[in-house]
Amino acid sequence: MLINLSLKYPRTVIFLTIIVTAVLSFQFPKIKIDTDPENMLARDEPVRVFHNQVKKEFGINEMIVLGILREDGIFHRDTLRKIKEITDSIKHIKGVISDDILSLSVTNNVIASGGTLRVRPPLFKLPDTDGEVESLKKEILDNPLFRDRLVSSDGRGAAIYIPIESKDIAHEVAQEIRRIIKPLEGKEKFYMAGLPLAEDTFGAEMFRQMAIVAPLAGGFLMLILLIIFRRIMLVLPAMIVAMLSVIWTMGAMIGLGFTVHIMSSMIPVFLMPIAVCDSVHVLSDFYEHYKGKDRSGVIRDVFRSLFRPMLYTSLTTAVGFANLAWAKIPPVRVFGLFVALGVLSAWLLSVTFLPAFLSIIKERRLRGLEKVKSSSRVLAVLSDISISKSKAVVIVGAALLVVALYGVTTLRVNDNPVKWFKKSHPIRVADTVLNRIIGGTYISYLVFEGSAPDDMKRPDVVSYMDKLQSYLHSHHLVGKTTSIADVVKRINYVLHDQDASYERVPESRQLIGQYLFLFLMSSKPDELDNLVDYDYKKANLWVQLRSGDNRDMTAVVRSVENYVKDNPLPEGISIKWSGLPYLNIVWQKLMVSGMLKATIGSYWVVFILLIVLFRSFWWAIIAILPLSFSIIFSYGLIGFAGKDYDMPIAVCSTLTLGLGIDFAIHFCQRFRAYFKESGDFNKTMQWVTKGEPTVAIARNAIVVGLGFLPLVLATLTPYVTVGLFFGSLALFAGITTIFFLPALIETFKGKLI
Repeated sequence: MLINLSLKYPRTVIFLTIIVTAVLSFQFPKIKIDTDPENMLARDEPVRVFHNQVKKEFGINEMIVLGILREDGIFHRDTLRKIKEITDSIKHIKGVISDDILSLSVTNNVIASGGTLRVRPPLFKLPDTDGEVESLKKEILDNPLFRDRLVSSDGRGAAIYIPIESKDIAHEVAQEIRRIIKPLEGKEKFYMAGLPLAEDTFGAEMFRQMAIVAPLAGGFLMLILLIIFRRIMLVLPAMIVAMLSVIWTMGAMIGLGFTVHIMSSMIPVFLMPIAVCDSVHVLSDFYEHYKGKDRSGVIRDVFRSLFRPMLYTSLTTAVGFANLAWAKIPPVRVFGLFVALGVLSAWLLSVTFLPAFLSIIKERRLRGLEKVKSSSRVLAVLSDISISKSKAVVIVGAALLVVALYGVTTLRVNDNPVKWFKKSHPIRVADTVLNRIIGGTYISYLVFEGSAPDDMKRPDVVSYMDKLQSYLHSHHLVGKTTSIADVVKRINYVLHDQDASYERVPESRQLIGQYLFLFLMSSKPDELDNLVDYDYKKANLWVQLRSGDNRDMTAVVRSVENYVKDNPLPEGISIKWSGLPYLNIVWQKLMVSGMLKATIGSYWVVFILLIVLFRSFWWAIIAILPLSFSIIFSYGLIGFAGKDYDMPIAVCSTLTLGLGIDFAIHFCQRFRAYFKESGDFNKTMQWVTKGEPTVAIARNAIVVGLGFLPLVLATLTPYVTVGLFFGSLALFAGITTIFFLPALIETFKGKLI
């Protein structure tokens, strides 16, 4: 019905398509962008609620870390002057919380003079002589609160921690900081890092990259189609269908008020290969059959044979993505539902707009198609081997499957937003340098909570913190820890004339309280807000990691759990993690488990749909085996390559079902339809494997396999991953369908015929 209407009223169909496209295009100015991975978690997710509570109670804000590196050391008057000037200038940047900046020129040091406690920044004034510089160096490096935090142990580097009002201004603030440090460049090298900066910069570059790489991928895709079909008028409708599918989907999502998150920004990349697949099948058959006469009749014949497999491939793909609606991560749900909508939109356009467009192409644009013949020597050779050596091919396939399964077992679940940039990107370079010279740019918080006020003044509690910090410092991933215990030990040390035997936690609760009171009286009243709450019922232990990998954060968490198991917490005390690195491991666990459940659920739904489509359990088994092989082989290859199972790979796992089953459905459905007419198994096998169906599948595999290679040119690794994964999956799915599927049908024909 849809085909007949499109052929009868082609211009009306095209006009209505333009109207729908225009309406949805007008929604794009309403776009709202969210690049914060924190929003991968629902707002009422317990770990996120606690994270926000910790930030509020301890006055913590997300930070950008500015590193200053000088090979012969930062303790030179010109470099110290620059550190002070930069700090003073950063205070005036909009969005920076100036009172909470941590720097040598504003962060207080604890010293004693004549038995009196003095609290002031070490760089409160610039040194005038070399002797003063040496004295300053000794003062700073002697203080564990500064060492490996504000200055490296070897004195070559310094750090300024810049708190910002919200993560979504990190990139903007970083741009202002670059303008401040640019005129000061000399012997010093400047680096900026931190998760908030990485996440916000990714968002800023994400759409810029898509604006460059997506058209490049589309152009390359168009070039491949042009080489295959040799007619621009046959290539245009395929590209238009892909483009309209993206516009319709993104327009609907934006128009309905959904935010474009990191995941949903990848919807265009996911939709294009799916949309192109159906078009290539249609155009391939039209390309082979059209002989210059009765164009409408040829189009009807093409869709008569392709309508059912196109419908079922679209349904199976849409169901696969729609299953993500059950995921616990909000952006994943949105992503899944709208990709499903996009898949169905692509199908609708393929059965309405595509036949309408083909029917109005001028005849002179199609001259020469009558000479086209469907043939391929390579496919003929593969077909002969697959059929004549079917059992051997099946055995080899089973052996390769075992090898691939081993590769899957080597997969490592891991992610790190900083690694969404290529190694040469300034963010990635800064991350590497700063995590080498200071304690770490990945800051997590371990919150101690007591059962009564002043519990954080108890000697057993403060001593426990101190011992836990010593244990953490022995961990190769932990570069620095800071807590109220460090402040208490420092005061005890300086008030006893820097006697090393007093660099410890006092055994008196009253003395600890007096030390903290003295400290606050000598400094600002809110000086300890980041480390302890107002009534001393809670304390915050800062843990700086040198790596932001989720598996590394997980290793540190487990290490603390083991320590607590062997060394029970003081009575009435509990601990709980917070901070961006910890949030990242939580949402990754939810994503991996959610994607796995969705993929398994979709797999069974696809299998049931195949039984309904073929009305045969055995045909459904045969059709789903190549899909299983291509999925396992793709992930096995990732495992052998040492690539982490990260967010892009997890997202791609949902696409494997739709893209992988497409070829098998077309092959099996057309085999069954031709066999029903001819009744000759061998003749059917020869036609399917050497004729139009396999030629169309091969073209699709080439188009999708090669068409998205331009994505590897992106500076953002998720797009590189998606491009490579799409390509390998399409090629594996094509090979398994063309080579292994005929062998399976030949080997088990007794069950099928």
